Amino acid sequence: MSDTKAPTARTRVVREAHRGVYERAAAYEILDEGFICHVGFVVDGQPFVIPTGYGRTGDNLYIHGSAASRMLRNLDKGIPVCITVTLLDGLVLARSIFNHSMNYRSVVVFGTAMAVRDDQEKLEALRLLSEHILPGRWADSRLPNEKELKQTLVLRLPIEEFSAKVRQGPAIDDEEDLSFPTWAGVIPLEVVPGQPIDDLLLAPNTTVPEYARVYSRKKK
Repeated sequence: MSDTKAPTARTRVVREAHRGVYERAAAYEILDEGFICHVGFVVDGQPFVIPTGYGRTGDNLYIHGSAASRMLRNLDKGIPVCITVTLLDGLVLARSIFNHSMNYRSVVVFGTAMAVRDDQEKLEALRLLSEHILPGRWADSRLPNEKELKQTLVLRLPIEEFSAKVRQGPAIDDEEDLSFPTWAGVIPLEVVPGQPIDDLLLAPNTTVPEYARVYSRKKK
């Protein structure tokens, strides 16, 4: 697919249009850094928005869950879906309350999800989901058995209709507010991993693997 996707009526950023981003690489960078997506869909006139983990490979997003999940069972029927991912990078404090903001990066994807029926693709999708959250863990863990795979439903959503929106930088105050005597600036926000904590039932002499010891949210 092309590097830049022309916005559609649904993906075109209307408010603060200059913050709209339609380059696939920029959208994928946001998706690859996030952990949780919110999946929006409508069933019998009732809207639902469900948070869940995800993984990406190429131009496809994968989500998974219990085969009994209402969300996954309904999405597998071919109903439209909207998936969003947002990264919050900072609080922007202006001199005026009205002009306070946040620095963020977000992606919206529209489409129709489909169940993964092929066992090999399903297993590979689960590996991608695991590696997206914690690279290196899949090879270091017991893999899903046949019963667990049957209890799990994996959906694939082609990333065809999407857009990103990004806000970065300082506060944007009205000129007449610049002399107001209060602090203005940005409070950066980051996800900072703490020290790994051993499981209470951990076998003796089991050491913390490097991928957990030096874990970072940022993708290399």
